[in-house]
Amino acid sequence: MFNFWGSKEQLGESRPSSSEPSPQPWYSPSLVTSPSLSRPQSSSGAHIPSHVSPTEAASIISLLKDKSVDELSKLLTDKDAYQHFLNSLEQVTIQNNIREELRKETLHLARENLEKEPQMVELRNQCRIIRTSELATAQEKLNELENQRDEILKFYSPASLLHRLQDAMKKGDEESEELQQKYMEKEIDTAAFVQKYKKLRGQYHRRALIHLSAKTSFTG
Repeated sequence: MFNFWGSKEQLGESRPSSSEPSPQPWYSPSLVTSPSLSRPQSSSGAHIPSHVSPTEAASIISLLKDKSVDELSKLLTDKDAYQHFLNSLEQVTIQNNIREELRKETLHLARENLEKEPQMVELRNQCRIIRTSELATAQEKLNELENQRDEILKFYSPASLLHRLQDAMKKGDEESEELQQKYMEKEIDTAAFVQKYKKLRGQYHRRALIHLSAKTSFTG
């Protein structure tokens, strides 16, 4: 069988000699002679590129075997003819269709992204406004609430409670002394003095008892 990937000299052996110079092949000779780009020859003598499966190679060879010597020669010397033949192969057609579908899908996605760009810009502007205004207001409110929380916790802390209890005891003690002074100066009668003094001292001792119990609990 004719070697599709053969050299120009092999082609000449299959044709009557002519005084006209043979057309030069459009491909580089190394393309069909390089071991790295071909497999061992098949039974038909054709070099099969390494990336072509046996089934695909058989399909290609079946298309070539019915072609005349002139047609095969034209494939070797006419790049356009070779490209037309290549594009007519089923495997190439499938790959071209897939590539075209991918190209269309890529263009479709690109158009969708471009159509969404104004919306994306608007969303970015809204986020910027939120960060510069609403977020700042919310942060200020949060800081205020945190300060209030700290004040409340400080007010009801053990140390603060003990301190206020001591102040109340001290104030009650001072009121008792003032009441005693009024009684000594005859500014209040005995019955009123006893009633008020008893109340003040009762409050003082209750606070003193609470203070002692709380201090022991907090420090113990």
